[in-house]
Amino acid sequence: MDNMFNFNKVVLITGASRGIGRRIAYELAVKGYTVIANCNKSGEAAIELEQEVNKKGKQIEIYKADVSQRDQVREMVQYVINKYGKIDVLINNAGISQTKLFTDLTDEDWETMLRTNLYSVFYATQEVVKNMLMYKEGCIINMSSVWGMIGGSMEVHYSVAKAGMDGLTKALAKELGPSGIRVNSIAPGIVDTDMNSDLTDKELKDIENEIPLGRIGQPIDISRCVEWLIEDKYTTGQVISPNGGWVIV
Repeated sequence: MDNMFNFNKVVLITGASRGIGRRIAYELAVKGYTVIANCNKSGEAAIELEQEVNKKGKQIEIYKADVSQRDQVREMVQYVINKYGKIDVLINNAGISQTKLFTDLTDEDWETMLRTNLYSVFYATQEVVKNMLMYKEGCIINMSSVWGMIGGSMEVHYSVAKAGMDGLTKALAKELGPSGIRVNSIAPGIVDTDMNSDLTDKELKDIENEIPLGRIGQPIDISRCVEWLIEDKYTTGQVISPNGGWVIV
């Protein structure tokens, strides 16, 4: 199975030490992709990820950087290019969440959310695209959310950031398509990660009852979608939402 595709592709994924990003990084690494997994504050979790991959006889590289800061993103991208020669796939996964009434949001809340969830996508994508344009090919995957599609109560700033990400995806896909670079968003529904750990068992059960497929998502569900988009050659400018039918638009 591992020989079916070209697994020499170099993949840079941000926010890869926890949740969905961690599973994506793990799955790609054990399948033989060259994976550079970015983390910032979750250093111990990143080391555990590296150890898990090593147990499978594969390698993964951890790179610490705050992707909300342009200079750190530039240094990270340049490091990867200098070491591996190119970046075939960029997965913009880094992000934070916050539940708060709109009237209680502070300037700092707004700025932190946009810097982490949207500016980081702008920074990383702009730096990586310069390299992809040289090769006339590439794949960019932005990890969005159903809230970017339909909005989330008490998560206005989060919804705005994700909607902005989807807008960037659509516009950039048109701009980069002639250069052979594909840009897509994945907008998961509720997924079983730490980001949703504040939900009670009852709340989770109520959500499950609203989902036609009868369960919340698992990180592997999203990872499979990522793998498909990496190898697909004709999908670009799309917001794909693995959500079990919870949101259909």
